[in-house]
Amino acid sequence: MNQVAPVIGEQRIASLDVLRGFALLGILVMNIQTFAMPVAAYGNPTAYGDLQGINLWVWQLGYLFFDLKFMTLFSMLFGAGVLLFIDRATARGASAAKLHYRRSGWLILFGLLHAHLLWYGDILFTYGLCAMLVFLFRNRSARSLLIWALLFTSVSWGFTLFTGFSWEHIPEQERVQMEQDWKPDQSVIDAEIADYNGGFARWLPRNSAVALMLETFLFLIVFVWRVTGMMLLGMALYRWGVLSAERDGPFYRRLLVAGAVIGLALIITGMVKNHQAGYTVEYSMFNGTTWNYWGSVALALAYIGLVVGAVRNGAWPALQRRLAAVGRMAFSNYILHTVIAVAIFRGLGIFGDVERWQQLTIVIAVWLLQLWLSPMWLARFRFGPLEWLWRSLTYWQRQPMGRG
Repeated sequence: MNQVAPVIGEQRIASLDVLRGFALLGILVMNIQTFAMPVAAYGNPTAYGDLQGINLWVWQLGYLFFDLKFMTLFSMLFGAGVLLFIDRATARGASAAKLHYRRSGWLILFGLLHAHLLWYGDILFTYGLCAMLVFLFRNRSARSLLIWALLFTSVSWGFTLFTGFSWEHIPEQERVQMEQDWKPDQSVIDAEIADYNGGFARWLPRNSAVALMLETFLFLIVFVWRVTGMMLLGMALYRWGVLSAERDGPFYRRLLVAGAVIGLALIITGMVKNHQAGYTVEYSMFNGTTWNYWGSVALALAYIGLVVGAVRNGAWPALQRRLAAVGRMAFSNYILHTVIAVAIFRGLGIFGDVERWQQLTIVIAVWLLQLWLSPMWLARFRFGPLEWLWRSLTYWQRQPMGRG
């Protein structure tokens, strides 16, 4: 069994851990909205809550620098992690396919439990299924992976554009339903708030129903294409040595500048156009998403340039160590986000009552907690608690936990 043991500390790639920690923390800026507010507020900022003054600034900050960007980055890193896992298993003479599919299967199960019992916004289920798909591309060249990444990512964008341009030809009943989903009536909002503040027995069925919709309909038309595309892009970047800090310093500076200029230009254009359109369902739910859909990819690449460039230069070493610890415990820290948020917003009965700026203060508090807690944990243990469980199930052998 020594041949198929998981990676230990000295074998890890520092830039990947730091990037993963950076991405994990960034994801919470957007996810906090689904923990704290009715589901419609995530896609449509006018659907619920105050959108003036500091709340408007917080929303704009999130849209510009976080919305889709960190999920995109995390998906790239997951794809790179798939290749790294396969390469190392193969080098040890283990069955990469057997281990990979067992690993992905357990992740799917964890995701289903997470989504249906706690929070519908789970991404683990999607990652597990998409990881099974990208395994088929493991032997492709970096150039081929890039082409497939663009093809996959374009599919869900194509669905969105087709629906947007076909709006007038959609049956009226379906348009009315989409309008209601985009900006629900106050009675619908009130019912959602009452359920999430009404205790486990009331919010569980509603939460599970939304999770099922995300795992079926939205998975097939959006998530499988976007997430698979970004995983394949991450695999290409890994093959090119971009994510493992193997390129020279000027490369990462160029990546930062080009990604930021292109990404922010697209995202700001989309923000302006959506504002001019009044966030109407026929534009902002479909064609209005194009700018951020592609701009988020460019900005995620800029973040890679920023973070990996900092790793190469040894900048902010204390912060890097803490981010790396968060990244090594990404699974545990991701679930901890849910536990904390559910305890606060549903447990205290304040779902729907916390404004956007207040949500941001909670995000920062969670960041500080995890940057403090993760290094402390890893000073005593080899893995985060859920990482340990996942590895033990993957290798079908209890893994050593303590460092002594």
